[in-house]
Amino acid sequence: MDWSKYPNFNAAEFRCKHTGKDGMQPEFMAKLQALRAEYGKPLTITSGYRHPTHPIEARKLHSNGEHTQGTCCDVACTTGGERFTLVRLALKHG
Repeated sequence: MDWSKYPNFNAAEFRCKHTGKDGMQPEFMAKLQALRAEYGKPLTITSGYRHPTHPIEARKLHSNGEHTQGTCCDVACTTGGERFTLVRLALKHG
């Protein structure tokens, strides 16, 4: 993955906290970068890629969710207004 295409993020933010692997998908990261550019403020990534052996994924009945596919991330939000804005922008950017 060419992380230089996503100037507001770096690989370390998205690596699996259990295995250290990076499985983020470029299509998702392009959408996230567009969201971040429009949002205009930093986003704190709390969870990105999760390997299927990650404890959260291992507890699930299926381990092929969005985190294991590298097509989602969790972002820290501190206010309801911030959550609303991010959801609105996320929907706009797909």
